[in-house]
Amino acid sequence: MEIPVPAAKRTPYDKIRDAIVSGELAGGTPLTESSLAAWCGVSRTPIREALLRLEQDGLIVRTERGPVVRSRSPEEILDIYEVRIALEATAARSAALRRTDHDIRAMRQALAMVVSDPKDPAELVKVNTTFHRRVWRAAHNEAVVDLLQRVELHLARYPETTLSYPGRWERACQQHAELVDAIEARDAEAAAAIAHQHFTEARDIRLQLAAEQDLV
Repeated sequence: MEIPVPAAKRTPYDKIRDAIVSGELAGGTPLTESSLAAWCGVSRTPIREALLRLEQDGLIVRTERGPVVRSRSPEEILDIYEVRIALEATAARSAALRRTDHDIRAMRQALAMVVSDPKDPAELVKVNTTFHRRVWRAAHNEAVVDLLQRVELHLARYPETTLSYPGRWERACQQHAELVDAIEARDAEAAAAIAHQHFTEARDIRLQLAAEQDLV
């Protein structure tokens, strides 16, 4: 008989982080230890530790009034993508130099994943995420992967996917295929250039979406 593995208990950090990412705790919301402790059903010590981690993650900022949720802004989008573009290009370059035959098969399997409903943003994101995570894995650089995961956490506060933008999904699929070809050919500079262009275009669309939502 197989013994079920109990689900990991959500910590105060998990609960507050998820509330920030989902927008339940909006930008500018004050984060007081006493109210958060009551909400999470814990003492103030784990809340203090959670707030420190969230500050390190860049999801909250310290002000004269105490910690508050970091507000969304076009400047933040630029900051996030400046880092993401550099890291994704580094991952692509590293993948071209370090990839294995198994990595190539995994990336091509991701390329072959069919989106049954191109109008479903969640499905587009799922397929896209699978592909890029396989590129990260092919890079065989844990430091880069760790940093990219942190960048993803920041982008999660902007839930509107760029993949739903007119023409973006088709363009992304074309660039994904070109990226795998460059990685398979061990052309590090071409792989880095394709990744750089891919995420630069994503940044520009993200800024356009922000403008349409009056974030600019």
